[in-house]
Amino acid sequence: MARADSHRAIGGVSALLQEHLTRRGFNATIGRPEAATEGETAAKLNLFLYETVMDGSMRNIVIDPDAPPPLWLTLRYLLTAFDDSSLSDSIDAHELLGQGMMALHDLNFLRLDDVLPATLRRMLEANPEPLKITFDDASPELLSKLMQGPDDTYRVSTAFQVRPVLLMSSRSPAPAPLVGVDLTVDPAATIGLAGLGLEAIPSLGSRIDRVEPEAFEPGATITLFGTDLAIGTLEAMLDGHPLRVVAQSADRVQVQVASTLPTDGPLDQISAGRGPSAGERGLSLRQPLPNGRFRGSNVVGVALLPVVTQATLAAGVLTIDGTLLGGGADEVIVIALRDGLPLRVFDTVVTQPDQRRITISGVVIPVARIGLVVRVNGQTARQTVFVMGVGP
Repeated sequence: MARADSHRAIGGVSALLQEHLTRRGFNATIGRPEAATEGETAAKLNLFLYETVMDGSMRNIVIDPDAPPPLWLTLRYLLTAFDDSSLSDSIDAHELLGQGMMALHDLNFLRLDDVLPATLRRMLEANPEPLKITFDDASPELLSKLMQGPDDTYRVSTAFQVRPVLLMSSRSPAPAPLVGVDLTVDPAATIGLAGLGLEAIPSLGSRIDRVEPEAFEPGATITLFGTDLAIGTLEAMLDGHPLRVVAQSADRVQVQVASTLPTDGPLDQISAGRGPSAGERGLSLRQPLPNGRFRGSNVVGVALLPVVTQATLAAGVLTIDGTLLGGGADEVIVIALRDGLPLRVFDTVVTQPDQRRITISGVVIPVARIGLVVRVNGQTARQTVFVMGVGP
């Protein structure tokens, strides 16, 4: 089959439909419905191709991997019936329309057989499956749009589609050169591995799809789900700070939100306030390479939460202890609640370099059991601590 023959496939489908209807005893014409009323007045069925669209379900189907990708089309037609007086709204025309619909319904698939002219067969024989006929809705809105010209008359019709219609590029396939063969000399020489120019790698790096949970406290164990996660040297990074990888498989990695760096005392770097502060952070994975660089994954957003352990109120000084309670550059807000309702908001606070204490001076709140909620960089601690008010 010549590739150029498939360029004529749209016309070939119309001709094939006409051929099959003619075999079944119908007088079939091609064109706009109004044009079918001109000339002979014999009863007829008219086929009008009103739309061609790309066939989305076939978009990724490749016939020849060495050739440019083909076009896959869906053709949409109107079928209109006329009686021997060129009327489309008579009883005879309506009967003929029903007979034409049943003929298309019985066809179901437009098959190529030996009776067809060779030129028509060449247009369509590259299709990987028979052309299928499917009826569409022919709403009044559709028919009105297609028959709105000054010389057009509204005519009851039925709509159907034919798919998939293949149009192939006329460019010849360009197969890849043989591996291990030097084609620049005549005759071609076998050179084996001497022609190796690129080193293939099994992966372009890990990818994270989701993290569970997305919000967590220092010391928690979280799970990263994704692809290519079984790399033995894989490292987890939270805003550039390395975390401890505790378990791995092909599609998930378990990570402890604790630093891998040396620490002073029982706390790791993050809990000791020498890592990232609480807030929205970027979590990623990276693979060390032999040249000293890293192959990184995508970055996903997570929430690192502050932790509140206790609070005291004495002599007008409110003290709150915990972990990741904010440093000098962090936004820290303390909300005082009474019976679950906001009583007062403190946004002027004193924090410590290790982020383990918040101090607020001049606090006067009613004598009652007061709950305290701490927010650091937009993230709220899960714990609510309570103090007894000392004000009037």
